[in-house]
Amino acid sequence: MVPRVQLPPEIQLAQRLAGNEQVTRDRAVRKLRKYIVARTQRAAGGFTHDELLKVWKGLFYCMWMQDKPLLQEELGRTISQLIHAFQTTEAQHLFLQTFWQTMIREWTGIDRLRLDKFYMLMRMVLNESLQALKTRGWEERQMEQLLGLLTTEILHPDSGAPSGVKSHFIEIFLEELATVGSRELTADQNLRLIDPFCTIAAQTQDPVVLNNVARGIFEAIVEQAPLAIEDLLNELGEEEASEGAEQERAARSEEPYGKPEGSFCGAELDVSEEQAGDDEDSASAVLQFDYEAVANRLFEAASRQSTPSHNRKRLYKVVRKLQDLAAGLFPEDDVPERAYRSLREGRRGTRTEKRGPRSRLQDKTGPRGREGVCGDPSSGPERTRQGTRADPAAPQEQPRGRARRGAHKRRRPRAGARKQVPGCRGPEVKKQRTRESEK
Repeated sequence: MVPRVQLPPEIQLAQRLAGNEQVTRDRAVRKLRKYIVARTQRAAGGFTHDELLKVWKGLFYCMWMQDKPLLQEELGRTISQLIHAFQTTEAQHLFLQTFWQTMIREWTGIDRLRLDKFYMLMRMVLNESLQALKTRGWEERQMEQLLGLLTTEILHPDSGAPSGVKSHFIEIFLEELATVGSRELTADQNLRLIDPFCTIAAQTQDPVVLNNVARGIFEAIVEQAPLAIEDLLNELGEEEASEGAEQERAARSEEPYGKPEGSFCGAELDVSEEQAGDDEDSASAVLQFDYEAVANRLFEAASRQSTPSHNRKRLYKVVRKLQDLAAGLFPEDDVPERAYRSLREGRRGTRTEKRGPRSRLQDKTGPRGREGVCGDPSSGPERTRQGTRADPAAPQEQPRGRARRGAHKRRRPRAGARKQVPGCRGPEVKKQRTRESEK
């Protein structure tokens, strides 16, 4: 009898993670976390690149098999938080590297019904990777390692990443960075974090990547500039308010007689503190940038000789916007006024176009109607006589408001009919007069 071959634990876990039953998959996820913690704590332990690829293949199909949005979100959060089970930075970066390699390899096989949950998984993994960077105090060396990994695996032209992965990563990077580190990161640190996008935007030959970086990173910074300044002013106001509250408390402690309990002053203070907390929670997280420094860095990348002309032209437009922001000019203040002016000019143009044919018809019909009444004084009697001799079928003078309707409802003459000239008698009129003379 042939002895049964014992499979490595990574393959066993991957098989259970891709099982049909949800209970089996949930147990496999919990066992995987314990296995990662136990193995990374060893002195000679750690995972290899191939072992983590097998683990991520099981996790990928674990997410593939999961249905129902709430359960998908819970599973995505559990999978993304596995990065904190690794004890060293190198192991965490290897875990992230194999995740992005797995997504790039399996991306073409994802159908449109399962696309949203893998978009969510990428967002959650990026968020947790930035959280791991935050726990280490945003160290510069750790920051450079993470940015180098993301650039090599996703943004670099030789990475082989599909356009869907690149576009989604560019779209969510600033959002997740603001969610994690908007309170701690300085303008210099934010400039270092977006530095790879400056290089990629200047070097890429793909117009889709260039457009996504310009819109998702740099133009997003321009659009969020008023919110960033408002956030900065709110922080300064909070600091002043806290200093004023401390001075007020110190003044109260110096008073000989304190106010009785249950007074309205304490209640008002509690309410104001609650409102301040609610405002802080409801305020959107915005990153702070030195716009002049960002413009200089982007100009330096775009002005190189190796930069394609199309990229240079596109990036120079963004540089001008950033320079305007550095000078204190906000585009949001001018856009509504310009849009309002163009809208009014467009409406006026459409009105003149609509009035054009009517005014022409009025010029043709109106003066004829007025000629019989307000004509030249020298030729007045002759025109009045011609007007009395005119044929009744001819259009007569109508009131001012109905002149336009008559102009549009003129009947076409029948085929073969002769044009009647005012003052000439037709053959039917001559026959009627001869019959009357015979009688």
